[in-house]
Amino acid sequence: MFLTEQFGFFSLSALSAWGFLMAFFFNIFIYSIDIKRKTTLLISSFIMMVSYMAGDHFFTWLSSTAVTYIHWALYDLVTLLFLGGGYLLIKKTTPSFTYLVCGLSINILLFVAVYLDVQVYKNSTYWILWDIYSFGVNIIDFTMIVVLIVDRDILGLIKLKNGIKALFKGQQIKHPV
Repeated sequence: MFLTEQFGFFSLSALSAWGFLMAFFFNIFIYSIDIKRKTTLLISSFIMMVSYMAGDHFFTWLSSTAVTYIHWALYDLVTLLFLGGGYLLIKKTTPSFTYLVCGLSINILLFVAVYLDVQVYKNSTYWILWDIYSFGVNIIDFTMIVVLIVDRDILGLIKLKNGIKALFKGQQIKHPV
């Protein structure tokens, strides 16, 4: 895959793990000065930091074969379950929570797609799915890091979600002017 050939397999994962660590430290600071206490932000950043730090350390010892893709999918699924548990504890989310759930879900789909392509169908011919995977997973990871720090709807996913909800409820969407 293009990015792993250019930057190395483990350097991008280490950078992602470091980013989630910094986002967690930032959210500890935000929590300690009493800006956002009653949301899932601190718990979400803790779960993501532990997941990526443990995953980076754990998968460093494994080979970088195609079997790892299904492990990463299962790992992200477990992370999603822990995020769901955090939501059940607090029951109040921030924009970052929506981005984490969407990002991890897309990552799971990409991991499963590449696993099926490489391991099940035994494809070794380079094609566009590998680029989509390579860029997609890394862009999603860095987007999740940024969203954990700024805690804003930077891509408009929440507006899109609310618009779709309103469309199905038959309500009119109100746009602020």
